[in-house]
Amino acid sequence: MAANTAKIVLSRSQDIPFNKLVLSQANVRKVKAGVSIADLAEDIANRTLLHGLPVRSQLDAEGKETGIYEVAPGGRRYRALELLVKQKRLARTAPIPCVIRTGGLGEEDSLAENLQRVALHPLDQFRTFQTLRDKGLSEEEIAARFFITTAVVKQRLRLASVSPKLLELYAEDGMTLEMVMAFSVSSNHEHQEQVWASLTQPWQREPYHIRRSLTAGSIPAHDKRAQFVGLDTYVAAGGPVMRDLFTPDDGGWLGDVPLLERLAASKLAKEAEAVMEEGWEWMEVDTDFLYGHAAGQRRLRGEVIARTQQEEARYAELQNEYDRLAQEHDDDGAISEEVDQRLTAISGEIAVLEQRPVRYDPEEIARAGCYVSIGSDGQLRVERGYVRPEDELRVEEPAEPEADPAEGGGDAEGTRIPAAAHVAHTSGSVSQEPEPEEEGLKPLPERLVMELTAYRTLALRDALARDPDTAFIAALHLLCLQLFYQRSSNSCLQITARSPGFMAEPQGLADSIPAKAINARHENWVEQLPQDPRDLWEALVGFDADSRAALFAHCVGLTVHAVQSSGEYGPESRRHADGLAAALQLDMAAVGWVPTALNYLGRVTKARILEAVIEAKGEAAARQIDHLRKPDMAVQAELMLAGTNWLPALLRTPGQVMAAPEEGAGPVTPPTADIEPENVVPVEGPQAVAQSIAAE
Repeated sequence: MAANTAKIVLSRSQDIPFNKLVLSQANVRKVKAGVSIADLAEDIANRTLLHGLPVRSQLDAEGKETGIYEVAPGGRRYRALELLVKQKRLARTAPIPCVIRTGGLGEEDSLAENLQRVALHPLDQFRTFQTLRDKGLSEEEIAARFFITTAVVKQRLRLASVSPKLLELYAEDGMTLEMVMAFSVSSNHEHQEQVWASLTQPWQREPYHIRRSLTAGSIPAHDKRAQFVGLDTYVAAGGPVMRDLFTPDDGGWLGDVPLLERLAASKLAKEAEAVMEEGWEWMEVDTDFLYGHAAGQRRLRGEVIARTQQEEARYAELQNEYDRLAQEHDDDGAISEEVDQRLTAISGEIAVLEQRPVRYDPEEIARAGCYVSIGSDGQLRVERGYVRPEDELRVEEPAEPEADPAEGGGDAEGTRIPAAAHVAHTSGSVSQEPEPEEEGLKPLPERLVMELTAYRTLALRDALARDPDTAFIAALHLLCLQLFYQRSSNSCLQITARSPGFMAEPQGLADSIPAKAINARHENWVEQLPQDPRDLWEALVGFDADSRAALFAHCVGLTVHAVQSSGEYGPESRRHADGLAAALQLDMAAVGWVPTALNYLGRVTKARILEAVIEAKGEAAARQIDHLRKPDMAVQAELMLAGTNWLPALLRTPGQVMAAPEEGAGPVTPPTADIEPENVVPVEGPQAVAQSIAAE
């Protein structure tokens, strides 16, 4: 006969006045963590007590009950109730639901309550927030009820909006929370599921890779077209925006690229119509123009319209107010938000008053034109007053022109030094034999070579313009070559009063650091030189020595031509360009060039990609990506090389070394799986190792 199973008898529950409860020393929670006592008190005030307090009867020295009960587990609830009593929001004798424990120890009860507690799965929290919102609670109300920020609520709701199929994978531990956060960038469930299905390799399921896959084909909100149109206008036109609530996204990504381009073109056309009403003969409109689009065109000199008396008075008033506010708050070092906003507003109004319109001669306007585009800051860019060479023929030529245009001396009017954007495509008769490379490394594509050296040429021009002494020596070097040795091929300078252009140009060259510096410097000199070239000599004589030296350096810098191609630029000129770069201590990384999949890594062989990673991060890092397809390898390499200042050999100044970290100097953060130590071979030089890894 089977023995009778003992029945479980639960501890009895009882309402006990709060003033009969005391906190027990048996509570094992000593470290403060989680929700604060004040927040818990507010939660109890809103919802009342959701869990009763486990208590034990306090005994005196003789073992008799004293009528007082000690709280071991639930110490935070007790302190929250105590706070409500102190705030007179709860009566001292208010009945508190309690469970009276008799067996075991108080410490055991406290430990068991915490160990047996199972934390809520994050997915349950996300879905509950969604349910609360569906039942009418706003995001702000949810945040207030759970003592969290509205931003946290928005994040939880965004996570709950991810595809149900993916959330089920997350619930079954088939996906990490970081992956779910990455998928929340897109609200398209079908797209999310398609991307997940395409991620077949473990390294592809890294959050950054998921975000990149979801936003592929979209345009970041900081793109100049997006800034020009305006995010509100784009959204009002029905354009979708993908946002990342968990990592900085600079405003998100715009998913409808054709819509954005139509909006940008439409707004640009309207702006151009207003400019055309000024009377210009012609106008070219585009979202962007290549560097040197105004090649060979003369720039008109307009008259800057001075401020009116009212504008001068307002300008002085704003300056005085700004100085007063800045001085009043300079000592304490603390500026209120109101004062800061006022200072910002004053600065903006001053900037408007300082940007003066320019008046042009109506006769000049009738034969000149302008370029209308979008600037790199997303603002309208209008370049007014360009006269084409064929339009110059409409005016009467001087009886004795100062220079023959055919000899590179300028246009029919003997225009002064060519614009910084002057472009003249040239080709020479000097052939260049490809240099042999190590086995396994194919020569770089010719167009890539031309693009890379075009960037370097522009940087050399800028650097030379900043160093009058070196510019003077460079020009003197060329003069000596021509006068004493009857040759000029040993120099990369082309001093024929023109600035050579580029047959191949990398994307964004016009907005690069050296391009902006050159253009700003050139415009400054345009303002200082006379309109009539016949007055140039007297103007230069009137300059001080430093001004003449700076102008000379600027002019010499514009003549640099260090683009490498098969049709021109011999080895002697290349050596001179290297020497010039060394003298100027040119660092292409410092002037803004960084290796990306677009400008280098995606356009070379896998062996060269691995060579770059080995040089910058070491061989172990290269082995983390050696198994990838070339497009993925290029993207991973771009991330690895970020911030390393690595440069391809073609862009390095002689003596510049790309040193990888020493072995044991620290771990390399991998974007892919870990590398087994036995798979790492000794470093034998970046090229040899890159070839070996690529062969594997």
